[in-house]
Amino acid sequence: MEAFDYIVIGAGSAGCALAGRLSEDKSVSVLVLEAGGSDKNLLIDMPAGWGMTQTPGHAMNWSYQTGPEPGLNGRHVPLPRGKVIGGSSAINGLLYVRGQREDYDDWEAAGAKGWSWREVEPYFLRSENNQTQPGAAHGHAGPLKVANLVDPSPLSATLIAAAIEAGIPASADFNGEQQEGVGYYQATLNGARRCSAAHAYLAPALARGNLTLISGVTVTRIVFDGLRAAGVEYRQNGILKLAAARHEVLLCAGAIASPQLLMLSGIGPKEHLAKHGIPTRFDAPGVGANLQDHLVVPLMWRLKAGQASMNSRLTGVGVLREVLAYWLKKQGAMTMPAAEVGIFCKSSPQLARPDLQFHLLPLSGELESAKKSLHAYPGYTLAPNVCRPTSRGYIRLASADPAQPPQIVMNYLSTDYDIDTTLAGIDWARRIAAAPALAAVTESETYPGATIREREDLLAFARRSGTTGHHPVGSCRMGSDEASVVDTELRVRGVSGLRVVDASVMPLLISGNTNATAIMIGERAAEFVAKARRARLRAGEKHSASMTPSPAAAL
Repeated sequence: MEAFDYIVIGAGSAGCALAGRLSEDKSVSVLVLEAGGSDKNLLIDMPAGWGMTQTPGHAMNWSYQTGPEPGLNGRHVPLPRGKVIGGSSAINGLLYVRGQREDYDDWEAAGAKGWSWREVEPYFLRSENNQTQPGAAHGHAGPLKVANLVDPSPLSATLIAAAIEAGIPASADFNGEQQEGVGYYQATLNGARRCSAAHAYLAPALARGNLTLISGVTVTRIVFDGLRAAGVEYRQNGILKLAAARHEVLLCAGAIASPQLLMLSGIGPKEHLAKHGIPTRFDAPGVGANLQDHLVVPLMWRLKAGQASMNSRLTGVGVLREVLAYWLKKQGAMTMPAAEVGIFCKSSPQLARPDLQFHLLPLSGELESAKKSLHAYPGYTLAPNVCRPTSRGYIRLASADPAQPPQIVMNYLSTDYDIDTTLAGIDWARRIAAAPALAAVTESETYPGATIREREDLLAFARRSGTTGHHPVGSCRMGSDEASVVDTELRVRGVSGLRVVDASVMPLLISGNTNATAIMIGERAAEFVAKARRARLRAGEKHSASMTPSPAAAL
């Protein structure tokens, strides 16, 4: 059994930021435990590689699935999450979006005191190294590289023009003073290469000598000495091992695995734990509750003959040409993130701020069949989602076996607000497609089809075609009330020496993609942890053998 000052469980977006910052203090030792393997892979570096790494069954993907989803006809929805050094920041769509400033004020109003926009903005700026957006709204000295797209498709300019014609203002920066508008997304890019949280934070930290990374392990439980988190039990190459934490265990396994591991360690709803034969260490009904995600509903159109989209460039021999163009020149379709163009707009002009987000893609593909291939003809996709859904799901153990995935139910489209706003997004998509810039080049609507006009038919389309926005959050809610899982410094209630640091602590889903916010949480948590260490040192606490549990007591 080895002992470390801090043990970080999970080398994902928040975990890498947290571990990297903690290791800047050379007097502390940090252990990072990661289930996935090496991130030295072309599919990670090449932005468009996300399309392959998110395929169910890929080695770098946990390949979770939600459901059965009552609001989606009982469907199971694939939910890819990164199982690799860098976590989901290594396989995501690269889009850099902070959300709306009001989102964080809403966090504070919901009980997350000290997490208003004014208080979190410095941590966004600290993390960011924006290569192409000047001004005080962005950071320019942080580790996370952010930049404009490398080689956007000509069709994307047409998509922007149509949205402006439909009444949406142009936006040069979704992370500026206000989010509303249509424009190109920025992405976590270092030149034409992905900049994951591991690239930004973990790689430099590994050179310091006080950070140890062990990958390819399964964390089985958090070990306690009474009510103090004393270490971590994990399995490596079939061997059960134990690492002791002198100060804190920092759980950064993400919105799916963090509540699962808390429950496996005896922190969760008492009755549920008893069903799986797990002794309750602390009865915490909120663990696994409050789960939220964006539901994306893709609408697609076929372009007229002679028009061009990414379809032909990303199928057949076109893929080989594009990979070669990327390899030799760092340009072409393989530089494309999950979407090139975004929209943040209002479902009603009476609203104070946008409640809809769009991902606009210069490609189209099979939607309602098992084969999710791109169309043989040129097309485009307009995919809306509700920015701040009110549907709430849950995570529960399916088994007491740590190697088995938990049950995940998002409860998509379970509220009238989410249904009405989703249908408003479909209406906006059709208005954009009917605008002159797109109408001139569009042949027909592929999905849901021009004959589908009635509310119930459109809702049926959303129920059978909606899919994850890849933004699960909220399952270990942060707050000031006793029902919250963690307090506002991310300490797990009912025990000591344990924090949760990842997207699971978000009380409310933000208006946009979540990677930037998860990294901000990691940055802020590093300060909380450092502050607690300084307080211990002032109190005269010294590193000693007495702080390390004996293997017999821990097991």
